Amino acid sequence: MEGGGTMGWAATSCLLYKFPTFLKQERKEYVIEEPVPDEPAANAPRADKDKFKKHMDDMVYVGRLMLATMNSELQKQHENMVAYEMIQNLKEIYEGQARQERYETSKALFQCKMIERSLVGAHVIKMIGYIQTLEKLRFSLKDELVTGLILQSLPDSFKPFVLNFNMNEINKTLPQLLSMLRTTEGDMKKGGSKSILVVCEAKRKEKESGKVKGYW
Repeated sequence: MEGGGTMGWAATSCLLYKFPTFLKQERKEYVIEEPVPDEPAANAPRADKDKFKKHMDDMVYVGRLMLATMNSELQKQHENMVAYEMIQNLKEIYEGQARQERYETSKALFQCKMIERSLVGAHVIKMIGYIQTLEKLRFSLKDELVTGLILQSLPDSFKPFVLNFNMNEINKTLPQLLSMLRTTEGDMKKGGSKSILVVCEAKRKEKESGKVKGYW
């Protein structure tokens, strides 16, 4: 990311999506939502002057907090800006970079294909890494789509497993799916696939414990 690298990216994401929640609790979110107001005239009502002073005080407080979360490169870029200007600049930088990374990551995820006789564990863990990256970029995928992408990426030797998994309409978290695939892989290496037994056992346990929701 321009002006900050990995640490800058993390700080920017935090400032754009988590920091406003904190400010809302402090009743200071208006500082990053509104431009700096004009200073009241000398003869303006006392209430207007007090409001302006509060805005200035909150602006300085919030600006210091924002700078404290940044790395040195981002601090240099924003040290002469007020809080509102910082947020606007970070949005401009972050959104363009995030869009490009979402594109590259989703492309890599959808193109994942496991090579026959390679390790299913390494393959699925790589796909989970892409999924987690997309979540950090605020681009979460539906559970069914994620499971489908993993199953579709498997080679022909896993076809019996995939068929039985879909026929039994199993709902598993990604770690649970990974465990099932590793068990199936181990059975295949021993000289015969027991994917039907693996899937049926998983279905039985699911009925006993209820449907599992979410990736993790």
